[in-house]
Amino acid sequence: MSYSLNKYNKEVVPALMSQFGTKNPMRVPKIEKIVVNSCVSEAVQNPKIINKTVDELTQLSGQKAVVTRAKKAIANFKLREGMALGARVTLRRERMWAFYDRLVHLALPQVRDFRGISPKGFDGRGNFNMGVKEQIIFPEISYDKVDKVRGMNITICTSASNDVEGKALLEKLDMPFRKK
Repeated sequence: MSYSLNKYNKEVVPALMSQFGTKNPMRVPKIEKIVVNSCVSEAVQNPKIINKTVDELTQLSGQKAVVTRAKKAIANFKLREGMALGARVTLRRERMWAFYDRLVHLALPQVRDFRGISPKGFDGRGNFNMGVKEQIIFPEISYDKVDKVRGMNITICTSASNDVEGKALLEKLDMPFRKK
């Protein structure tokens, strides 16, 4: 069992129950899934780059990444419908908690000049979106094998009904939000 899941069950649920005044522990917000997405614009000229992105996402998530394709053709970008543009992986259960542990405790402290994550990434429904500029902050990615530094979007989907509950959940789970 991962550190964050253990902490969620033992500390976070009782703390959030008292904070929001809920009597049922099933009403307490929880993390449902984490989606990691990476878009590679150079894939329009060189489609083989997608394989490297898929391999990197597979390494850092522990689950096979899926290739994402263009929905529409855009002539100005020389983009045709169905072209491979990026990769994404959706994590749930044990892999989700393991990825969350690595993100919060190993990867984010590796960011240069890290002062915390902006709390403006909430979408109004309790879900949190953040961007990472370099995939090399994760310990699974070997710096020597990286051909180009690429970023990725990380979406943490929660069962919270609003941003206040979602932020409280992530704060209790050690997410390093920037102080105002």
